[in-house]
Amino acid sequence: MKYKLNSRDWIKGLLMATLVPVLYIIQSSIDAGQMTFNWKEIGMAAVGGLVGYILKNFFTDDVKVAQKIMDEQSKIKASAPNDQELNKP
Repeated sequence: MKYKLNSRDWIKGLLMATLVPVLYIIQSSIDAGQMTFNWKEIGMAAVGGLVGYILKNFFTDDVKVAQKIMDEQSKIKASAPNDQELNKP
């Protein structure tokens, strides 16, 4: 299938949705000089982190497949007729 997401993508996406707000809280707390929680902004950061990560994985699947094909092809030895490198015993 050309575009797909597996369970690993969703788990990593949820992890990103958790880490992005934590980093946001730390950054805004350092800027403000005190620990503050703006739940609306934290929720927006979580949704943004999840959606961004899932979209990246959805659209980069072709890149992963292309890289796998290129890696497999680089392992294949090919040569011109009478090439001495492959003809060595």
